Amino acid sequence: MSVSTATATAAAPSVRAPLPVLGLDVTVPLASGGEVTYAALDYAASAPALQRVWDDVAAYAPYYGSVHRGAGYLSQLSTDLFENARRTVAEFLDCRTGDQVLFTRSTTDSLNLLATALPDGCEVFVFETEHHASLLPWRNARVTFLDAPRSHRAAVDTLERALAGRDPHGPALVCVTGASNVTGELWPVRELAAVAHAHGARIVLDAAQLAPHHPVSVRELDVDWVAFSGHKLYAPFGSGVLAGRTDWLDEAEPYLAGGGASRRVARRQDGGVDVEWHEGVARHEAGSPNVIGAHAIASACKALGSAGFDALRAREERLIRVVREGLADVPEVRFLSLFGDDAARVGVLSFVVEGWKSSSFAAALSGSYGIGVRDGLFCAHPLVRVLTGAEGECGSADSLGAIRVSFGAGTPDEHVERFVRAVRELV
Repeated sequence: MSVSTATATAAAPSVRAPLPVLGLDVTVPLASGGEVTYAALDYAASAPALQRVWDDVAAYAPYYGSVHRGAGYLSQLSTDLFENARRTVAEFLDCRTGDQVLFTRSTTDSLNLLATALPDGCEVFVFETEHHASLLPWRNARVTFLDAPRSHRAAVDTLERALAGRDPHGPALVCVTGASNVTGELWPVRELAAVAHAHGARIVLDAAQLAPHHPVSVRELDVDWVAFSGHKLYAPFGSGVLAGRTDWLDEAEPYLAGGGASRRVARRQDGGVDVEWHEGVARHEAGSPNVIGAHAIASACKALGSAGFDALRAREERLIRVVREGLADVPEVRFLSLFGDDAARVGVLSFVVEGWKSSSFAAALSGSYGIGVRDGLFCAHPLVRVLTGAEGECGSADSLGAIRVSFGAGTPDEHVERFVRAVRELV
């Protein structure tokens, strides 16, 4: 398999999409021979880079230098760029005064970082519907897994009962997604935050799927922390964010031990080493930071803000209708949903096709139509098993899985329409 850099360019002017992304004129081979323009409909896994992000990174690249570690011009410029990116993300998330923005590798990395900062005796409450990034990091805490709710009201009531019944009444953390990576459905984050705080618990929002599609306000949602990934926000350069309160993080041991996290290091007479750690963001950002990734995330935040989420959401809702209505009369296709067909959602839809294995159907979409989708259990195994009625079964991801189509601000209308035609023809 080879990659032609000549085709990895911005969209042609005739392509209709609010924000230009890379790769819209890339062609891929078909099983029958010939090539077709690739339709990337797997934004929920990794979204393509925005052209603006790519241009901003390319413009900075010649000036790349060390961050927080040099007096030279390029080092100072890179440090300013890095810290400005932090401020841009804080504005994008509408953070409160005193909140901090940590740069990590991904949502998974962010939540694992927070997991290491939990106070002793902390109990974690997490719905079984979560992505593994927010379901699994809490290995050193007492975890209560909550059953999948079938409505917003059920989600709030389930959390209320769980928090009311906890004993002892020590520190607690609730972890919840903003938008499901399986169904795209929006969760009642503000209501869940109110319940958590009423019972003395804190809450962290997994916004990996929410942030690229929907405004996220830490202040309005009243969450204690929010985590998201750059590669789902059109900035695929290996960076993520954990933003929110400082106290638990300042009281915890550094996530990584090394340069940048340490304020002072000295040898003791007995041969050991004494270390004084920084407080604030430096405490958990040891090592040379990913300034390219942070700059890319900031660029994407600015691009989404300029485009306006109201317009982006209205178009995305129309594309969701194109898929659902275009396949409504195909009885073999069954969409997966927790909260019902009319639930508000982002551009993520999963379905099963009677008579098809998920991997075979996804392969047919790729080989015959040049369409890229995701198949399997989507790193949300318990949820997919609930939605497909396969709870307790021990089959493979292929036999129990589903197909997921996802899109966003860089998706041309034609790609979604081609997907609908392809599904109808295959079935």
